[in-house]
Amino acid sequence: MLGACSILGAGDREPGTIYSPAPRLQADPAWPQVDWQLAVNPPSAPRTVDTFRIAVRPVPGELQVYAGASWARAPTDMVEDAILRTLEDSGKVPGVARRGSGVAPDYRLLLDLRRFEADYAGGDRPLATIELHAKLLHAREQGIAASRTFTIAEPAAATDVGSVAEAYTRALETLGRDVAGWTLQAGEAHAARQAP
Repeated sequence: MLGACSILGAGDREPGTIYSPAPRLQADPAWPQVDWQLAVNPPSAPRTVDTFRIAVRPVPGELQVYAGASWARAPTDMVEDAILRTLEDSGKVPGVARRGSGVAPDYRLLLDLRRFEADYAGGDRPLATIELHAKLLHAREQGIAASRTFTIAEPAAATDVGSVAEAYTRALETLGRDVAGWTLQAGEAHAARQAP
């Protein structure tokens, strides 16, 4: 089952297939309409997480990569894009952009990507697993308005790397929706508490 795996970092020069998840991002009409602006910071992540190699955890405590396969983009880029595009396309926030884009934000979204791996978790098929910690920072006060850890575990249809990549498409859709909705709701709740 794991014959297509190799040790993390080994075989970096071998040719293979490049996978590029393309999530269909959709906003929830029930999200609040806000009047503040938001900057999204690039996610931070350990090197073992933010790698172009597709990581797989066959058993607890052991991390490998799929041989002959890689991501087209780094995991931090895929996560940031999913969240940012969901917020932009929602029409619920008047100004949202990446950090340093010129937007004067009322809030900053700080992201820490902790896991981005196919985890068997004791089962016979891997779960496309993303763990992300988010902090919503009030820009003027430099205080944390809200924080939350998101864990997405989307089951792959089979054990091959193509099925894992398809599961990551669904996982990124869920993550983008969950983080965007939480950001709008948490920011609006904080803004209401700050109002005179």
